[in-house]
Amino acid sequence: MSNPIVTNRAMHFEDFAVGQTLQSRSRTITETDIVNFAGLSGDFNSIHTDAAYAATTPFQQRIAHGLLGASIASGLAVQTGIMDGTIMAFREISEWRFRLPIVIGDTITVHMEITETKAMPRLGGGAVTIEMRVMNQKSECVQQGKWVVLMKGR
Repeated sequence: MSNPIVTNRAMHFEDFAVGQTLQSRSRTITETDIVNFAGLSGDFNSIHTDAAYAATTPFQQRIAHGLLGASIASGLAVQTGIMDGTIMAFREISEWRFRLPIVIGDTITVHMEITETKAMPRLGGGAVTIEMRVMNQKSECVQQGKWVVLMKGR
């Protein structure tokens, strides 16, 4: 049984326990998001920016950049408040999978579960491993993987 995180306030390393879960607020992906990300990243691939071309693909429409989805997931995770002023570093992303496309109009939510904690006293805190699942409005997992963040101790 999971031990849900019920706060939206900053948490220190000692506040995290394996099995805790948290869900972010939701956010709808817009055409503006895709255009802005293309400009920021320099990735103007036609699957993202050309509606006529994208209509000829198996997706039949423009899709969001995979890294746009991961970036928005990062922002949604931070907006929960649990890392506000207590995160020391974003250390690792592993096993990240782009399972389904994110399309214009999809609303995504991030589901997080703490899967490991490792004290690092010399750093004044520890590493927290979080299983991240980015879900769309149909409860489909569109992206998933693990993040490791270094959190301050008390």
